[in-house]
Amino acid sequence: MKRYVDGYVLPVPKKNLKTYQKMAQEAGNVWMKHGALQYTECAGEDLKSAAKWGCTQFTKMTKARPNEAVVFAFIVFKSREHRDNTNAKVMKDPLMDPAKHKGKPMPFEMKRMAVGGFETLVSL
Repeated sequence: MKRYVDGYVLPVPKKNLKTYQKMAQEAGNVWMKHGALQYTECAGEDLKSAAKWGCTQFTKMTKARPNEAVVFAFIVFKSREHRDNTNAKVMKDPLMDPAKHKGKPMPFEMKRMAVGGFETLVSL
């Protein structure tokens, strides 16, 4: 069954991982409340094995510094239309209001986060 996925990769300072995890849990609850099928955030644990396969490591791709963890995250939707509708609701949710978080810095650099929407090719 075809699905649509929003994907994210970003470096997060290790000292901020707990704060990031709390923020991600809250955000995930909002996305799920508004219809996302799945919300997953993962911190890199084995990021060196890519080298033995001749692949680029996530740490190199993200230019992660030694004191940063790489986070890989994705949100699953029924379709692109479902994603667009869900994201519109999420952005209107009071919990996502930037004023609610005024004075609290993001636990990572937004400009270093890669984001994209993807149509599934294979889903088993």
